[in-house]
Amino acid sequence: MKVTVVGAGHVGETVAQRVADKEIVQEICLIDIVEGMPQGKGLDMWESAPIQSCDTRVVGTNAYDDTANSDIVVITAGLPRKPGMSRDDLLTSNLNIVKPVTEQIVAKSPNSILIIVSNPLDVMTYVAYRISGFPANRVVGMAGILDTARFRSFIAMELNVSVRDIQAMVLGGHGDSMVPLPDYSTVAGIPLKHFLSEEKMEQLIERTRKGGGEIVSLLKTGSAYYAPASAAAEMVEAIAKNSHRVLPCSAWLTGQYGINDTYVGVPVKLGASGVEEILEIPLSDEDLRALQASADDVIENIKRLPL
Repeated sequence: MKVTVVGAGHVGETVAQRVADKEIVQEICLIDIVEGMPQGKGLDMWESAPIQSCDTRVVGTNAYDDTANSDIVVITAGLPRKPGMSRDDLLTSNLNIVKPVTEQIVAKSPNSILIIVSNPLDVMTYVAYRISGFPANRVVGMAGILDTARFRSFIAMELNVSVRDIQAMVLGGHGDSMVPLPDYSTVAGIPLKHFLSEEKMEQLIERTRKGGGEIVSLLKTGSAYYAPASAAAEMVEAIAKNSHRVLPCSAWLTGQYGINDTYVGVPVKLGASGVEEILEIPLSDEDLRALQASADDVIENIKRLPL
């Protein structure tokens, strides 16, 4: 199995390393427009393989010919946020990157599954869906896994417990309108409401919604990459192993949750064919309205696209 990662910046290089360390595919192609940069990073990763005891070969390139016949393609290419910017501020600039990238990937790997990481994520996933002409199950966005990981990490910090004992779910668009679901959040199977007051819960929810911006404001010259890369790598693993993982991802909705014709984060079953099933879980009236409002935000941004 072959995986291509488009964009050898911080997110892309970390995706490649995370996937290589899992040793779930034979080859990873890391491609970028900057001459020498992906080649150097790919070689550096391969030279770490003897220490990591990993035989996955990472090859850097500037040529899309080298990406041919990829099974999975992770698109991370795009401009990162700067302090004070929202993800939506990247709409036009990243459209002009994701669109030609998708065209070239499709020409070389027409049977691949696309995982989109570029921001604004749900909108760029729609762009890849439209441009690729692929069925919706083969174009999926990485967002809910990252947002859920942030929610879980903040809960763990607050309660001083292991992150491994926390399960949670964050739905909606990858932005300030995302919808964390306390009703589906537990600590070792115990409902979260037994540990946290409503006030503290709201504080953690708000921090989750602003989680990416918090990191951008701290870094000042870039955006998050370790957690986004780990989320994308988890999706690659689920597809490569055909493990039928239930994960929150940005998927194309056709009536589920009362939402039509847009990409937004929902629970999906992820396997060898990509999105195998969209799971409709019971939501409170308040959470359902919030999810639909989040989808409306994505739809409004899609309408701004010059496609």
